[in-house]
Amino acid sequence: MRKTKRILAVMVTLLMTISMFMGCSSKDDESAEGVFTESQTEITVEATPKADSTDGIKIGATFYSLQNEATMRMDNTGKVWCEENGVQYFSYDGNYDAATQLGQIETMIADGCDAIILNPHDAVACAAAVELAHSSGVPVVAVNTMVQSDLLTSYVGSLDVSAGEDIMNYMIEYMGSDDFSIVIIEGPMGQSAQLQRIEGIENVLAKNTNIKELTRNTANWSRSEAMNLMETWINTFGDEIDAVIAENDEMALGARQAIEAAGLDIPCIGVDGMADAITAIQNGGMIASDFQNLEGQMEGALEAAIKVINGEEVEKEYWIPFEMVTPENVSEYIGKY
Repeated sequence: MRKTKRILAVMVTLLMTISMFMGCSSKDDESAEGVFTESQTEITVEATPKADSTDGIKIGATFYSLQNEATMRMDNTGKVWCEENGVQYFSYDGNYDAATQLGQIETMIADGCDAIILNPHDAVACAAAVELAHSSGVPVVAVNTMVQSDLLTSYVGSLDVSAGEDIMNYMIEYMGSDDFSIVIIEGPMGQSAQLQRIEGIENVLAKNTNIKELTRNTANWSRSEAMNLMETWINTFGDEIDAVIAENDEMALGARQAIEAAGLDIPCIGVDGMADAITAIQNGGMIASDFQNLEGQMEGALEAAIKVINGEEVEKEYWIPFEMVTPENVSEYIGKY
């Protein structure tokens, strides 16, 4: 049974939520770090059920950004899936801003969306958006990046701690020892993928103390920002840099552009298994990438939302495992998505 929207409650709650939100810090690593780890100690892969009834259902989605391949893939999957299943679908670009996403959720509630798909920019700050929707009787299913809120209906994604461990372990295997120096390029600070992937990287570094970390900084999942950052690091550290650990493929590819422009050959690794990364692995531009099934995540989030709208039970978490793409198996991923 679909939940009744209480418009008056929306307005009252919005005023309270905005007040609370202004006091939130999107950089509060101490409050956010490690929040997600306990629930990830065991991977539970569940097949989400097909929707039974979708007639007249309206679902809205807000993505932290729609300016990169990963989120565009999820949005395109949402459009296709909803068209095939007779669901009205509306999506928004959060432009890397939690306050923007809060406003978009307010709009989706006012427009009568039966459920909301949230791909949050900030794990802590976006909790205000979940609270707003919950107080209005609208279920929220987070996808791909997590939010720190007990009010979340369900989450569909992959274990990002394991991705950080995967890429760091693979780099050690590639280098043939643990005696080398690295630079680390991070995602947007405070986003769950950033928090968890750096946690995984640090887990491996703690066991391989000979590895020297020269520096780390964020490039906000951006290829161009990573290229500029890598240019600066090359000028600063020169041939001290033995390897680049990037928390996503866009940044790994940007770093590689700067490396090649400088006439160097420094191995780079990333996460996502995006199309350009697959090509780069083929031609030697990247050594590997940890593929995540973004299409499966988005479909799972939509199916969970439909179940909730129809009054059915859903799991709190659905996990889809990462898959390491290497030169040995890259042919299996060419044109996969």
